Amino acid sequence: MTVSNNKELLLEVNHLGVSFKIKNDKSLFFAKPQTLKAVKDVSFKLYAGETLGVVGESGCGKSTLARAIIGLVEASEGEILWLGKHLRKQSAKQWKETRKDIQMIFQDPLASLNPRMNIGEIIAEPLKIYQPHLSAAEVKEKVQAMMLKVGLLPNLINRYPHEFSGGQCQRIGIARALIIEPKMIICDEPVSALDVSIQAQVVNLLKSLQKEMGLSLIFIAHDLAVVKHISDRVLVMYLGNAMELGSDVEVYNDTKHPYTKALMSAVPIPDPKLERNKSIELLEGDLPSPINPPSGCVFRTRCLKADENCAKQKPPFTSQNNSHFCGLLESLIKQKVRLKFTALFTFTILTFLQLP
Repeated sequence: MTVSNNKELLLEVNHLGVSFKIKNDKSLFFAKPQTLKAVKDVSFKLYAGETLGVVGESGCGKSTLARAIIGLVEASEGEILWLGKHLRKQSAKQWKETRKDIQMIFQDPLASLNPRMNIGEIIAEPLKIYQPHLSAAEVKEKVQAMMLKVGLLPNLINRYPHEFSGGQCQRIGIARALIIEPKMIICDEPVSALDVSIQAQVVNLLKSLQKEMGLSLIFIAHDLAVVKHISDRVLVMYLGNAMELGSDVEVYNDTKHPYTKALMSAVPIPDPKLERNKSIELLEGDLPSPINPPSGCVFRTRCLKADENCAKQKPPFTSQNNSHFCGLLESLIKQKVRLKFTALFTFTILTFLQLP
């Protein structure tokens, strides 16, 4: 899937950074706290009706990025523009109005629901905040209509979260997020805690609701197959940095960055013969500490193609073809081009020699 750039630009993130001050319990009382950079220099755009998938290892900054966009954590640098307005400069009153358009679905469906409230009260809570003029009958009518829309029976309205399965709890969370008809939903690993069969149901539900309500989605996951199924564009993150950004076709079929290639090689293939014969690019070493990240390219300590230049400078996040962005040094890009040219030249010569 691809989304035309002539659609309305909803969200623009420019050079976003999120840092946390960390103090070691064993350090001296007056010791200076260390800085953990959870997100560093991440930029992307999101258009109306588009789905941006965000993938990467656990701890790469995906959820922190989402929480910074919606204002649950404070960004330390960069810009977050919503319909051209700077979210970081908004007052609490302005943020309240903006949150009507930006809602979030959380990873743990049961933990995100108040156990003391029945699901009717949970789903109706945003309505009571943003549409207080509605009568009790009107609120109940809207809640029951939304329950039907997400696949829940309206007669379950008085039940409590612990009486539902994980998949049903996630549907309740989706209903709560959609009840005030937002423009964008941030889905923070919404299917990672669910069974595979339920994952497919929830993803298909999100796609159906997106088409029906004209939603834009930021879909965070570590399952590349799920991300490919739902996303128009994909952002790959590693240690808080953006590694690659492009359409689903570009990222999956024309992978540029070595880290993205390693992730793709780990995706299982349903065909046993192909699965046994496929080549897997293993990442060596452990994930570096975000408190003391490597100099230059943060991926260089695990990259098989790294050279001395990778330690000296951070590769710019540049465009490959105006839509496909990659954080790779120019020397490595030229090396890849030379290898492709050499392979093509060798194939041509061998083909010519075999001619009668």
